[in-house]
Amino acid sequence: MDTVVWIIIAVVIAILLIAAVILLAQSSANKKRRAEAESIREQVREEHVKVERREALADETSARARAAKAEAEAKAAEAARLEERAASHRRDIEESRLDLDEQQQRADRLHPQATEPAADDDTRQHTT
Repeated sequence: MDTVVWIIIAVVIAILLIAAVILLAQSSANKKRRAEAESIREQVREEHVKVERREALADETSARARAAKAEAEAKAAEAARLEERAASHRRDIEESRLDLDEQQQRADRLHPQATEPAADDDTRQHTT
């Protein structure tokens, strides 16, 4: 019986050693996974900061684009107003030219030979 007891003791010790090796291996694997997970988390934090900076830059760029667009719209409105003013002036000029043409035609109907400058008329009247 002594041998059977020793065999049982040896088997139990072997099982305990195998269990200890398995536990150590799992513990080591857990430490590696924990370290890797922490490394990934740190990378995520760093990338998150970079993303927030890029987001701030995008927001700033967007704000500048909106300001530029508003300025462009204001300039376009000013240009349209100036174009309308120029068109109004041109209409007034055209009306003035038509009025002048009508007055010239009326003067020609009243006295057709009076198309020469008035100073010449005065000279002719004094010489005759």
